[in-house]
Amino acid sequence: MERRGGGHFRGARGRGGGKMAAPLELRCWGGGWGLPSVHSESLVVLAYAKFSGAPLKVSVIDNTWRGSRGDVPVLTSEDNTVSQPAKILNFLRKQKYNADYHLSAKQGADTLAYIALLEEKLLPAVLHTFWVENDNYFTVTKPWFASRIPFPLSLILPGRMSKRALNRILLTKGEPPLFHLKEVEAQIYRDAKECLNLLSDRLGTSQFFFGDTPTTLDAYVFGFLAPLYKVRFPKVQLQEHLKQLSNLCRFCDDILSCYFRLSFSGDSYIKAGKSNASEDISYKGLGTME
Repeated sequence: MERRGGGHFRGARGRGGGKMAAPLELRCWGGGWGLPSVHSESLVVLAYAKFSGAPLKVSVIDNTWRGSRGDVPVLTSEDNTVSQPAKILNFLRKQKYNADYHLSAKQGADTLAYIALLEEKLLPAVLHTFWVENDNYFTVTKPWFASRIPFPLSLILPGRMSKRALNRILLTKGEPPLFHLKEVEAQIYRDAKECLNLLSDRLGTSQFFFGDTPTTLDAYVFGFLAPLYKVRFPKVQLQEHLKQLSNLCRFCDDILSCYFRLSFSGDSYIKAGKSNASEDISYKGLGTME
């Protein structure tokens, strides 16, 4: 974890060097239910960009898209194409957009430990809620994603993403003594609720996880929690538990109001005024992506 000393958060943009010659473009899934994106991994990157001051041009996937795997978010610059949140965040840090410059070595280690916890304990339940739970998938997830991509990809890609989510769940959880999906489902929701409780205890009454300045950990927690909190599903087992943890709900609401003050018509987000950081983020339609 990179450490930097001194400075105040508002001076974070482009620390240690000038702006890049070429713009940074993030290709990601779009928003709904009051969120800038309903996709957790896209939200992680969007939040980190806001916190670090990285000037992104956000290209929301639409019916001109030609990607066949759904591998987003993807960050492109003049010379680089980077996918996966961890790699994208590392790339941004190398460009001097670092939301963790004020952290101690111990806090950096804690960040890595909590991210590992999120991916092991909470992510499987997020994937299950969106992509495996039948009522949620067929009434919310599949229609939402299918409506944003062109035919015939709209008939294929949601099912492919659902299968990948299930495989990822079984890869991490489908080991002895949990052989059957029902047993796996029960365990992932127990683990997720325990993880939410730990996050709530760790946050306490603080604004962010390391005080009054948001960091990488806040971006990950927000990215995983906000869709669970905001998307209206018919099956809301984990959402009901999250809504009992008022400090985590307040955490999500504060980030949305402070960093994503966007007006929208339907699910098409339009920038409205300045946010607290990274005012250069803008949204447009997405062109062809192979």
